[in-house]
Amino acid sequence: MAKTPAMLAGIWSALRGPDRLVSHVVDIGQGAFAGAFAISDFAANTTGVAALALAEFAAVRGGVEPSVAVDRRLASLWFAKSIRPVGWALKDPWDPIAGNYAARDGWVRLHTNAPHHRAAALSVLGVGADRAAVTQAVAGWDAQDLEDAVVGAKGCAAMLRSLADWRIHPQGRAVMEEELVQWGETGIRPLRAFGQPGRPLEGLRVLDLTRVLAGPVATRFLAGYGADVLRIDPPGWDEPAVLPEVTPGKTRARLNLCQTEDRAIFVRLLGEADVLVHGYRSDALEKLGFGTARRADLAPGLIDVALDAYGWTGPWAQRRGFDTVVQMSTGMAEREMRFRRQSLKPENLPVQALDYGTGHMIAAAVLRALTQQAGDGRGRSARLSLARSAAFLACHENETTASLAPETDDDLGADTEVTYWGPARRLKPPMRVEGCDLYWNRNAGPLGDGAPAFAY
Repeated sequence: MAKTPAMLAGIWSALRGPDRLVSHVVDIGQGAFAGAFAISDFAANTTGVAALALAEFAAVRGGVEPSVAVDRRLASLWFAKSIRPVGWALKDPWDPIAGNYAARDGWVRLHTNAPHHRAAALSVLGVGADRAAVTQAVAGWDAQDLEDAVVGAKGCAAMLRSLADWRIHPQGRAVMEEELVQWGETGIRPLRAFGQPGRPLEGLRVLDLTRVLAGPVATRFLAGYGADVLRIDPPGWDEPAVLPEVTPGKTRARLNLCQTEDRAIFVRLLGEADVLVHGYRSDALEKLGFGTARRADLAPGLIDVALDAYGWTGPWAQRRGFDTVVQMSTGMAEREMRFRRQSLKPENLPVQALDYGTGHMIAAAVLRALTQQAGDGRGRSARLSLARSAAFLACHENETTASLAPETDDDLGADTEVTYWGPARRLKPPMRVEGCDLYWNRNAGPLGDGAPAFAY
């Protein structure tokens, strides 16, 4: 990719991809998001590595030599959202209490989209679900004390730190010592036969234990090329604002892994799956009795790709986090605030780039693991984190003033997509992979509307 070869090469190297294939990715777009960081480069390059990893795998399974084209403008637009409802509206993605608040000595972000996270924050503050009351209550706290109190109550919060502050923070140092993608092996398992011309992942069984937003982006990509993605959520969990965006192509079911019967179903699914993608805190599956060693016993050779918020080592390895919260901790929101100059409060990135970029790297990790397994019969594990993606992106400041051209009707696909909520159109794919077709076999829909079983 001519505009940012170092970024593309760096990501592809972290994925252990062959150096010779980097030149097979061509950037055909123009423009960039305004901001402190090279968000559009990140969008184009992470989309590019996912597409390149798909092309590489397709070639292993009898496809053509990898050839990939990425439209950086469309890739940037996909990092915002890809779906355009026709005659209905998407839900507001933010809880009314969520956002940045001025504390006594700085700023704090409260992430309250999940009901239990909102309850934790409000209990610490001692107020009801009223934004004015929350604002007044936060103003009486020191930022660090409030962050500690909310996190201690099993909520999700982050005080505003600078890039420099994060680099000397114990967790910042731990994250920087981690690889962008951390690799391991899971045992011997010859790769099962699947795929067909134009749909290289047709029949690949992917067990999806992910939530907003990076993991679902990854599995949406895999489903778009034919993978049989089975998403499992616990009872009661919902994320209605993003479901039209990230659920196409997936079977959606619920299991309670604290109940004996559902645990038995999960054990069966692990044995049937080719790939597991999970995005819980690093200790969550361990506490449920399905830690790394247990999964290796139940499903040797399974491709096992994991995501967390703050990395896999250090004092915050089990901390809850989401894209905008990680931006506050890692200095990105503070740097964006200084970039805009006129702003006196934290500024988030133009899009949730950590989620979308990490999601595409997760998809690429799955595909690279498949390619290697096809060659040597060994399963791989990979670990990624939003904080490590933030550290990578923080090293790439925006070097262009060329803005993205406004969206037009020509940017949308010709077909009307059927969803549970109504008809919609979707942006054209931001990448072209020679010999591979992107579409979804199932409509987008609500969580838990299917059975916990693979379709194929």
